[in-house]
Amino acid sequence: MVIRIGGQRGVCLLRSSIDGVQARCFHVSPLTAAATKVAMSNLDKTCYMPYETLQANLSVVKKRLGRPMTLSEKVLYSHLDDPRSAELTRGESYLKLRPDRVAMQDATAQMAMLQFISSGLPRVAVPSTIHCDHLIQAQVEGEKDLARAIELNKEVYNFLATSGLKYGVGFWKPGSGIIHQIILENYAFPGLLMIGTDSHTPNGGGLGGLCIGVGGADAVDVMADIPWELKCPQVIGVKLTGSLSGWTSPKDVILKVAGILTVKGGTGAIVEYFGPGVESISCTGMGTICNMGAEIGATTSIFPYNKRMHNYLVATSRKDIAELADQNTNLLTPDDGAPYDRIVEINLSELEPYINGPFTPDLAHTVDKVGAAAKKHNWPLEVKVGLIGSCTNSSYEDMGRCASIVKQAMSHGLKSKCLFHITPGSEQIRATIERDGIAEILRSFGGVVLANACGPCIGQWDRKDVAKGEKNTIVTSYNRNFTGRNDANPNTHCFVTSPEIVTAMSLAGTLDFDPRRDELTGSDGKKFKLDDPFAAELPALGFDPGEDTFQAPPEDGSNVNVEVSPESQRLQLLTPFDKWDGKDLEDMTILIKTVGKCTTDHISAAGPWLRFRGHLDNISNNLFLTALSADNNEMNNVQNKSTKEYGSVPDTARAYKAAGIKWCVIGDDNYGEGSSREHAALEPRHLGGRAIIVRSFARIHETNLKKQGMLPLTFADPADYDKITPDDKITLIGLQQLAPGKPVTCRVKKTDGKSLDIILNHSFNELQIAWFKAGSALNRMKEIAAGK
Repeated sequence: MVIRIGGQRGVCLLRSSIDGVQARCFHVSPLTAAATKVAMSNLDKTCYMPYETLQANLSVVKKRLGRPMTLSEKVLYSHLDDPRSAELTRGESYLKLRPDRVAMQDATAQMAMLQFISSGLPRVAVPSTIHCDHLIQAQVEGEKDLARAIELNKEVYNFLATSGLKYGVGFWKPGSGIIHQIILENYAFPGLLMIGTDSHTPNGGGLGGLCIGVGGADAVDVMADIPWELKCPQVIGVKLTGSLSGWTSPKDVILKVAGILTVKGGTGAIVEYFGPGVESISCTGMGTICNMGAEIGATTSIFPYNKRMHNYLVATSRKDIAELADQNTNLLTPDDGAPYDRIVEINLSELEPYINGPFTPDLAHTVDKVGAAAKKHNWPLEVKVGLIGSCTNSSYEDMGRCASIVKQAMSHGLKSKCLFHITPGSEQIRATIERDGIAEILRSFGGVVLANACGPCIGQWDRKDVAKGEKNTIVTSYNRNFTGRNDANPNTHCFVTSPEIVTAMSLAGTLDFDPRRDELTGSDGKKFKLDDPFAAELPALGFDPGEDTFQAPPEDGSNVNVEVSPESQRLQLLTPFDKWDGKDLEDMTILIKTVGKCTTDHISAAGPWLRFRGHLDNISNNLFLTALSADNNEMNNVQNKSTKEYGSVPDTARAYKAAGIKWCVIGDDNYGEGSSREHAALEPRHLGGRAIIVRSFARIHETNLKKQGMLPLTFADPADYDKITPDDKITLIGLQQLAPGKPVTCRVKKTDGKSLDIILNHSFNELQIAWFKAGSALNRMKEIAAGK
């Protein structure tokens, strides 16, 4: 059923059920609908802005709290499923929320849509989109790489396109651009609550939305009209004073914050920026800062609504949304005196350019000191490749500022001393910088314009300039720089910085260069110093949309066929995981005890493995390939405790599964940091894993494990990690009494027959315990639909 008001579809979100579909609207009267009839997006003409409902919910919550509220609280709590009775204790309560939309990139959308298909639901319940950005490998240049990707991935693209048509999901074709830039240009708005199946979804906070990275199973919940659950975050306030100038850019704000908070300092918290310094940052610059907030483990990041956001909305053909936001600023800005759990203060007038790395995004150096650090630690000084763009730094302003540096250099007869790659964030950005001559300036510098896609940022880079294993340095404007992240070479030292500093260091050819102080030598032998970079925030001629690459879903897609061949090596329909048998997990074998950093990249590698993201069994062959084992301090070489033979981690896991041996993993601190990829939870479950026991978890990965029926547990005493060896057997006692807040007893049996008991904590609530008992959240969804 579709409710119509005055001949138009209501504030429409579809409510799905197993038996059919009906409309879920924002519960507004005909008068209200007429007064607020502004579409959420130019591409969602029948779904209207939710401010009326959000304001009503905010009023309820504000009376309950009786105190000033942070912006994060306002946006989050105004999306509560039940604002009148929800518990609202930061850091403790679980919130049930109603997000406004869902976004999925093609690598994660495959599994998300496969899970949605297996749910039996006929159509998604909220506006949702799929973005083809992860499967395009950087090899030659944009057009050729795109054509190659379309041919190589046609089976996957066809699956995603037809799934979109059948289930009501918008489909952005390959070449459209990177998911986060597309969201900013078309869908984000101040006050939005959105979930996305990519860890850098928080990019939308640059336009005043709470945009949160999740796994595919969470996306399925929201698309199925199940309230989305989130542990109530704490709020870290970052007060900005002063103003940006010179070589300092928005990227330097988050690079400094990363150095202060570290890769896990934002875990369980929203980072909220406020203060007079916000006014000196462009809307896309705010997006850059929020995007890289994923690297400090933050739930998401957000900026308050201001004139810079208004201008960006107008420039991207959303003037009506800008005007409506102007009328709702009380919802879109924090209250005076709002309580933060921690405040970090940064004076932008004193902030210096930063460059972080290598191998971790929180190793922060000011640009004048990184050269000395490189010499001290024997990091290669020579910059082999400079890479600008990506979802983090590919705005018109970013590209223009780089072009201003290039023009200066070329006026002195200089070009890049290293390979230089440019990744436009979207087709709109690509078309606009081509029209305005910026792309040609960067090409004349020696640059290669890659496809509008993630490319080298996520490991989709067919790199040829250095041999595998060769020690070298690259400098990027990306967000993440884990070992082997970009080119699968563990000896590539990747440093993350602003696109301006990337350009300057590519020009100098060395890390040991500070453009604020150091001189260059022109082709005429004369010394010169670069002037400060400068560019317009928005294009004077407006944005050129470029090629139309969007496929809108039909109102009725029931006649569309979505085919998955049983012989396919790229796609595989899902088989439900087994249900918990009601017994304790006794004498589990330890598949691997990981040492040190173990990100989702270590658990489920990307790069060439992206082609198997829709085929769970095939991609499970990448399980823990680059994690270091405590057994021998080697990668992908563990002992089968039954046969005593050494082999790869996935082969060993498969042998255990075939023999009916339950296994677990022991891990270190901040286990599962990085990408939101749920394959890092699906693969252990698929190959027979039951529990992951670590010192601490990254938020998204812990939730993903719960969704798949795994037991994510943490040592009550972190020192107990050292008491376990890879030869031990692990028993989890009292699982029938598993309850919120109740620790689990772990019996560790040694090879000499002795044992010791240690205490493990967990963060399960009652709903999540039901997921575990059912075998997965998807299994539980089916049980509920069947009335169980």
